[in-house]
Amino acid sequence: MAGVAAKRARELVIALGEAWNAHDPERVVGFYAADYEGLDVGERSPQHGREGVLRSFARYWQAFPDVRIRLDEMVVQDNRIALVWTASGTHGGSLMSIPSTGRCVAVRGTSLLRLAGNQVQHALHVWDVAGLLRAMQLLPDLR
Repeated sequence: MAGVAAKRARELVIALGEAWNAHDPERVVGFYAADYEGLDVGERSPQHGREGVLRSFARYWQAFPDVRIRLDEMVVQDNRIALVWTASGTHGGSLMSIPSTGRCVAVRGTSLLRLAGNQVQHALHVWDVAGLLRAMQLLPDLR
């Protein structure tokens, strides 16, 4: 049974990634529980519920209209999923009070998800904010 649950969890995350890459907010929000809580290092406050998910994703899609997420690695244990991912796109809108730079960027991050049934109930997203700022040429390159 554990193998079946792990397979379903993997399929859910892959489908969520596909919805993200399709820039389909209604499809994306369907993957989240009504009582979802999320933390993202790039946001000043937690996301609550599906409305919080929609606001967060809209913010990133506005800042990177061509954003694509690549799932690099996934580990599933029970109802928990650890992801390593790469986001890439062109900085075409404001993000973190930084106006568009027009620069193409790629940023790596990790997400820890907890599922309830077939939906994401909790998430923690930690990603390389300093790497994003370097790609935007707003921080010096580390050498």
